[in-house]
Amino acid sequence: MKTYTQAPLPFQGQKRRFLKHFKEALKEFSPTATYVDLFGGSGLLSHTVKTVYPDAKVIYNDFDGYSYRLENVDKTNALLADIREICAKNTNRKDKERLSDDLHSEIIERISHEKGFIDWVTISSSLLFSMNYVTDFEQLKKEKFYNKVRLSDYSTNGYLEGVDRVKKDYRNLFSEYRNTPNVVFLVDPPYLSTDCSTYSREDYWKLSDYLNVLKTIEDTSYFYFTSNKSQIIELCNWMEQNGYCRNPFDETKTATIGTQLTRVFPELCQV
Repeated sequence: MKTYTQAPLPFQGQKRRFLKHFKEALKEFSPTATYVDLFGGSGLLSHTVKTVYPDAKVIYNDFDGYSYRLENVDKTNALLADIREICAKNTNRKDKERLSDDLHSEIIERISHEKGFIDWVTISSSLLFSMNYVTDFEQLKKEKFYNKVRLSDYSTNGYLEGVDRVKKDYRNLFSEYRNTPNVVFLVDPPYLSTDCSTYSREDYWKLSDYLNVLKTIEDTSYFYFTSNKSQIIELCNWMEQNGYCRNPFDETKTATIGTQLTRVFPELCQV
């Protein structure tokens, strides 16, 4: 099975920066446990568990339809091949990355003739300034274009091999496996106070929804991912110190990546 160190197609918020620490932390968990990826996203966590523990049962909740993008990668590569040829005409510009208005119009014209599936996240990541994405044609037409098209095709071979894919509300999936013996939950919700525009429900993550996710780590074995921007750890500490509730992150280990991202998981995992 091929090991990927990042998701094969662009995805907002994938966990490639965490993988080294994630693999190390997995050593404290059972190689034959059931791992339930409640917020599957790009599937990178599910893929990593399956490569580290081939005998584990891994449930990937593809709520955002990432696997559909994987299945249509040939169409995406064909469209990008044509866009790549158009971008190559930009050789006379001083700024080799910024595309002229004429080339912008030519690319828009080419995309307008595309029938059926279009992977807007991958296409926009190839044309917009770093880390910017759009989700439809009307949004794309309004943006300035840059030549960010990779030189080779995208390859997705074997990425989710052996992983069980479902598409459910995370609460229903959690209820389904809550009482399963030897289960570990991967809890990676969209971060509060960050851009969720490329997720399937951008209006979903209000503060109450974010706090409701904490129910999935009560008396369970889990990995929990958050951002310091959400200040969820600070909030839970304050609530406990002022007598409002028990801190759900008591008796956990915390790993911080850079200055913004935090991973929390139980110190003692009985699985």
